[in-house]
This record gives sequence, structure tokens and C-alpha cells, in this order.
Amino acid sequence: MYHQIKQGWPYIWIAELFRTLCVANFQRTTFFTVHVRGAVLTFGMGSLYMLVQTVLSYQMQPKIHGKQIFGIRLPLVIWCGESAFSMLTCSSLLYSGSLGTGIVQKLHWNPEGKGYVLHVITVATEWSMSSSFFGFLLTYICDFQKISLQVEANLHD
Repeated sequence: MYHQIKQGWPYIWIAELFRTLCVANFQRTTFFTVHVRGAVLTFGMGSLYMLVQTVLSYQMQPKIHGKQIFGIRLPLVIWCGESAFSMLTCSSLLYSGSLGTGIVQKLHWNPEGKGYVLHVITVATEWSMSSSFFGFLLTYICDFQKISLQVEANLHD
């Protein structure tokens, strides 16, 4: 099974790159649907990747690394899940239409305005989720320290 997962990840990451480009290039104020779909797929696949890697790190202990890596990755996955749930809940409430029209195109938010608190929570949880991704990637440092590469150069006339 590990071999199948290993061969499938490059295709998943190419698709992930496309989704991330959709989020970056189609801003919320111009192409809202494309932006949201790209964001959901980007964060969703990133969360799935974190979950799969956490399960694999549990299965690889103690051969590849100790319990510490799993003990670090599991809270990061839980943090990511909680951030995703909060972000999806608040953004669904914010953009449901119950707060009026024009929320999607709004660039400047007034603290006394409708939806301000939901907007702040959505943005904060989006950054929180991104931070959990970054923290998760930092856990690979220990894995990559165990890899050594050697290059041999041969010159032919």
C-alpha cells in the first residue's frame, strides 16, 4: 500500500498546485466561486495529506523515527481540523446571504458593520490553518536529516 501511495503523490501535488494557483489568481472579489472552490480543495487536500502522513509516521515508528514525530504531527493535524471546521462554519454563515448583499465584494470592513466578527474569525482561522501546514512541514526536518545523497561525476572525452 505504501508503494501505491508513494507513486500517487506526484499527481496529487500537481493537482494541488493547480488548485493553489486558482486561489491565488482568482481573488475573492472577482471570481468568488473559483476562489472558494480552489481554497476548499487546497485546504482539503492539504489536510488529507497531513492526516495520511501522520498515520504513516505512526506506522513507521520506531524503525524510521521515534514517537516524538508522531506526537508532534498529531496535534498539528487536530489543530488543522479545528481551524478548518471554524473557517468553513464562519465563512458559510458570512456568505450565506443572510447578512445582505455585497459581502463578497467588500474590501474594507468596519468593526461596527454586519459580518465583521465572522470575517475576522474566518481570516484568523485561515491563517491558523496555514500555520499548521507550515508547522507540519517543519516536522520533516528530522526525516530528511537521516537521508544522505552522494553524487559522482564522470567526465568523458
